[in-house]
Amino acid sequence: MRLKCALFAAAAAILPPTLGLAQTAQTTPPAQTAPGKPKDAPNAVEGVTITSDSAAMRTSIDRRSYSVANDLSAKTGSISDALRNIPSVEVDVQGNISLRGDPNVTILIDGKPSGMFNGDNRADALQQLPADSIDRVEVMTNPSAAYRPDGSAGIINLVTKKTQKPGVTGTVRANVGPDGRYNGGVSVTRRQGKATLSGDASYRFDHQEARSDTDRAVLDSASGKFLESVQDAAVVNEGAALSLRGGLDYDLDKKTRLSAEVRYRGMDYDSDIDETYEGRDAAGVVSRSYLRNSVARLKRDNSAISGDYRRQLGGAEHELTSHAEYEFTQFKRASAAFQDGVVTAPDQYEAFSFGASQARANWKLDYSKPLPGQAKFKTGLDFEAADNAYDNYGARGATQNGQVVDPARTNRFLYDQDVFAGYVTYERPFGDLTVQGGLRAEQVNIRTNQITSAQKNENDYFRLYPTLHAGYRVNDSNTFNANYSRRVQRPGPQDLNPYPIYQDPLNYRAGNPNLKPQVTDSFELGWQYRKGPAYYLATVYFRDTKDGVTDVVRSLGGGVLLTTRENLAKSRSGGLELVANGRLTPKLTYNASANAFWNEIDAASLGFAGKRSGTTLSGRANLNYQATPKDFFQANIFSSGKRLTPQGHREPFKMLNLGYRRKVNDKLSFVATAQDVLDWFQDVVVTDTPTLRDNTRRTANVRSVFVGFTYAFGGGKPRPEQFDFSAGGPS
Repeated sequence: MRLKCALFAAAAAILPPTLGLAQTAQTTPPAQTAPGKPKDAPNAVEGVTITSDSAAMRTSIDRRSYSVANDLSAKTGSISDALRNIPSVEVDVQGNISLRGDPNVTILIDGKPSGMFNGDNRADALQQLPADSIDRVEVMTNPSAAYRPDGSAGIINLVTKKTQKPGVTGTVRANVGPDGRYNGGVSVTRRQGKATLSGDASYRFDHQEARSDTDRAVLDSASGKFLESVQDAAVVNEGAALSLRGGLDYDLDKKTRLSAEVRYRGMDYDSDIDETYEGRDAAGVVSRSYLRNSVARLKRDNSAISGDYRRQLGGAEHELTSHAEYEFTQFKRASAAFQDGVVTAPDQYEAFSFGASQARANWKLDYSKPLPGQAKFKTGLDFEAADNAYDNYGARGATQNGQVVDPARTNRFLYDQDVFAGYVTYERPFGDLTVQGGLRAEQVNIRTNQITSAQKNENDYFRLYPTLHAGYRVNDSNTFNANYSRRVQRPGPQDLNPYPIYQDPLNYRAGNPNLKPQVTDSFELGWQYRKGPAYYLATVYFRDTKDGVTDVVRSLGGGVLLTTRENLAKSRSGGLELVANGRLTPKLTYNASANAFWNEIDAASLGFAGKRSGTTLSGRANLNYQATPKDFFQANIFSSGKRLTPQGHREPFKMLNLGYRRKVNDKLSFVATAQDVLDWFQDVVVTDTPTLRDNTRRTANVRSVFVGFTYAFGGGKPRPEQFDFSAGGPS
């Protein structure tokens, strides 16, 4: 507790320059070479920028970085829309993200975690927050030890837009779409002398309509027959998302910068849901039936303050950085429902809610130094404390005023996690071969308290996470790379809460306090070729996972299902990913990717005999046509193949998007986008076990057309930096 109090106090102190509170950032961006580097110096894994009219891609020893500057979906859409066009990344109809088939992905903004993108509801945030502030998306499937090992699939880092121009500069953006949808924003930077002030504000109003259709059959032990039921739901969501940020950078001298930032991201949505349900007995006669209407309000607020200090100690890559941050996130979904029992079931009124809050404090200190032989040494400390509280409430009764609290639906759960970490990496070239090794050590202390049922648990453990990266330069066009990392997927707070949480009359969800962290050993071997505007990548990857955490669905009787979390005995996956980027004609460019994915699941610990395996193919393609210097057309399509789950599979899904941009002049441009043009997008989840058969299909009004404009103001030539202050460094 004393350590935690000290950590919160350190985060609140924000800017003591003696300790140096700043985010660790890349000393040299992946796309650049350090000043003064000889032409014939080894560059097997140095960053390279390949720019074509379609997209700019950068590669470095531990990441691939993709520009979204020419992605028209990012101009009018959400962060989810922008991520759908990134190789290796898939986003389903509910906004859930996976990376090469693995949904355990860590989302960072400028190299830092955010409470908005943690927990069960991060998909909502990714679908509602606008993407117009995102400049690049970094994909790190095997990050170095300088990054936290959380997320067995790896890290997606959203790098926000920044300006290096003196004076006052900025942009104004606005877009409108169907059903009253609209979004817009403004970004302003004032840079003068030693100080830079920056601010961003964006607002997005959305109207969503979705449907869910479920066909279910549960084995009846008494009759030996499957009892069938059908549940349909129509959902209307309407609301807004607001994002605000303000920052100050101040250069004490040519080698020292102090920074401070405050930010707020909020969502406020209302939902109206109409459901119908019909269940049959062993004779096929309707024995259970109801009509149900519910209304809900979802509200999520995220606020943070951070302070930074950065000092160049000598040379381009010899520096000390530090970062302190305090963040508070609050989420609540409050619902009220009326259920009209058509057959046997009585009428019923209900009120239920789910609330969560998190206070998170983080302090980091990082040091990097170049060594003889063009070697690079980095080390650092990373301390984080997070306190979480979860409240569930339920009441019901025959009349609206006669509702009484239901103890089976009301509980309070506390979860505290402290992480104390240190890391070291060492990188050195040996001719055309460059090798980087790293090791991260973490002590994790977890405390859980299910207050309602008086269940307390503790889980403290120490783990080492090694990483290894190597790159070999064959010639100016061909390079090979190989890497390895050990990663962890820790159970989320709600994954450990044993109390069944009410979702609707037919579905409950509960955690498992006995869950173990999922540990993954990830291996990759890659090749890249570049010549002129063409850029090709091929990567073979393999993941070996122990104690994988997965959803398991069980019947509680009466057509009611309980979804909980369990550890798999073991699972393995692998595949081949191909990325191509280049020019077909002087005006027509393309970028495309494909992923052949195989996975094998050993679910013997869950009562399944033998192993299950499957192979699937996913891909995306993007065409860009610069018809005239002012007219730009774009078409992109993606498809995700069938995916195996421990108890069934997910059906393929796909989408086609179109876009057009008209550049009036250097400051003003207009854009129009059409999303899901052919109305393909849907999500189908199939469960097929000896006692349960379930087919759930979800669709949404993703199909839409947006029109808008972007206006840039200010100008001037960028002034040279003494060293790179860009964000997006290790976290």
